[in-house]
Amino acid sequence: MSTQSRMPVPGGLRRWVDDVTVLTADGSGERRPLVHVPDAATSLVLRTTSSRQADLLAVGPRTRASYHAGKEFPLCLRLRLRPGVARLLFGVPVRELVDQVVPVSELWAGASGPTEPGTDPRRLLAYLEPVLLARIATAAGTELARSELVRAATEALTDRPERRRERMPVLARRLAVSERHLRALFADCVGLSPKRFERIARVRGVLARGGRPATRWAQLATTAGYYDQSHMSAEFSTMMGVPPVAYFAGRLPPTRRC
Repeated sequence: MSTQSRMPVPGGLRRWVDDVTVLTADGSGERRPLVHVPDAATSLVLRTTSSRQADLLAVGPRTRASYHAGKEFPLCLRLRLRPGVARLLFGVPVRELVDQVVPVSELWAGASGPTEPGTDPRRLLAYLEPVLLARIATAAGTELARSELVRAATEALTDRPERRRERMPVLARRLAVSERHLRALFADCVGLSPKRFERIARVRGVLARGGRPATRWAQLATTAGYYDQSHMSAEFSTMMGVPPVAYFAGRLPPTRRC
């Protein structure tokens, strides 16, 4: 079975990386389903193998959940990139990475993981930090400005406890760009339309808040930004493969090979 934990984001990466997750094998041999939930973010993953090699992968935005049979591997280090950073880092429109896992060697000429990766996540993170910073340092000023604009837009389209998300026409006016330009930026730098980005954010809100004792589904639907409970159930089922009640009860879709 694999165990998951989080690591602090190094100071030099906090502007570019949202969080760092570590998956490690616990040696028990027990295998539980591995669930990849929808995610509008792109990630950089460094995965070690039993043959003491390392794979460096770009994992694009996921528009639907996937369920896989668990498998043992020494370590998997995942850096979830902040909105707008993937375009800077990988040098391709993020729409080309949606629902894809791409070896970074296909995006960076000569890119590879460490030759002796080991299983210490701190050492691997220390290896990745200067690599990422060096790539981002080559970005032009216009690209950095686009990245900052995208970050501001995604924050405005994500619910916060203290406010509701903004509508696109209002947001475009506040950011002093046309709505058409803003949608094009989303496709290029996030990989998704604003509408799909919002849908994924809503489902992730249900995943974060649901499953607690005495969950009130109608109230949760309103909190997560849905019109009503049926709207939440339909959208959740489309992306997760099962309704919220079934998911939190552990009644998951069949697993498939990773």
